[in-house]
Amino acid sequence: MPIIDRRALWIASALLFARAVLGLIFLMAGIYKVFSLGPVGHVKRFFLPYQDTFLPTWSLWAVGLAIPFVELIAGALVFMGWLRTEAYLALGAVLVVVTFGHLLHEPLYAFHEHVIPRLALLLLLLLMPPQADRFSIDELLHRGQDKVAGSS
Repeated sequence: MPIIDRRALWIASALLFARAVLGLIFLMAGIYKVFSLGPVGHVKRFFLPYQDTFLPTWSLWAVGLAIPFVELIAGALVFMGWLRTEAYLALGAVLVVVTFGHLLHEPLYAFHEHVIPRLALLLLLLLMPPQADRFSIDELLHRGQDKVAGSS
């Protein structure tokens, strides 16, 4: 195997593992929050404690109800490598919301335990060229379209 192909395989493998781990982290959190804790339970446990801030209660309910479904759907999409751009942006938005919330109540929150590992994986995936992630559904579909277009 030529060195260039080997390197591309290693990069694709690294992206597959990063994508699978990040996808599973969010997918499993989404499954728990939607099916075990429940979206209303998620709001009550993690969002309503912020009623003592300047944030309106309706916004806590809206964001708190949405996040479990965003984590579930975007986590599954990232795991599969399908609609990666949309899924990465959705998970990035979740990380920004989580960061804002934690800083609102605890300005010196320990992000190295929760946010930073997820952010590091997300940034790795976003900084690599999409076509390097050869094992994603997006790229498999794209290569299939290229073959069809080339044979016409």
